[in-house]
Amino acid sequence: MKRTVTLATGAALALALALGGAQAQDKKADKQSQSFIKDAIEANYSEINLGKLAQEKAKSDSVKQYGAMMVKDHSAANEKAKSVAQQLGVEPPSGSSVMEKGSYLKLKVLLGETFDRSFVNTMVSDHKAVIKEFQKESTKTDAAGKFAKDTLPTLQHHLQEAETLHRQMQTTGSK
Repeated sequence: MKRTVTLATGAALALALALGGAQAQDKKADKQSQSFIKDAIEANYSEINLGKLAQEKAKSDSVKQYGAMMVKDHSAANEKAKSVAQQLGVEPPSGSSVMEKGSYLKLKVLLGETFDRSFVNTMVSDHKAVIKEFQKESTKTDAAGKFAKDTLPTLQHHLQEAETLHRQMQTTGSK
């Protein structure tokens, strides 16, 4: 009888430890999701700001139209991301990160075709990096994972459009 109690106690202790470890892992996942959603909101603000800049400064109508798409799509995504942040208990950032602000300032001083080329190159590299992060996050089942999964097709479309603009600029010299 004593051995049975010890085995049952040992099994209960092992189960408690396993559950405690799972809870610790959930908290870690929550922190990762919280960090992801903060980064996503900051990136959305950056894309909105860069899109507005493209609408003002671009020489090419195609680049101006791409900028308008960035403003529209990333504004919509940011509203959803802010809602997810609240679900995850995160205070949503109110703007882009310092690094993203630096990227904006670099583009702001450029003019004409130089602006267009630099803007499109930035869009290609930014979207490639963001897509990798969203693909990683989209495997999760929490609100941040769902947001990432739902947003991925739009980001992939943005990358395709930016790559098309990039190819056009290489072929024609500007556009």
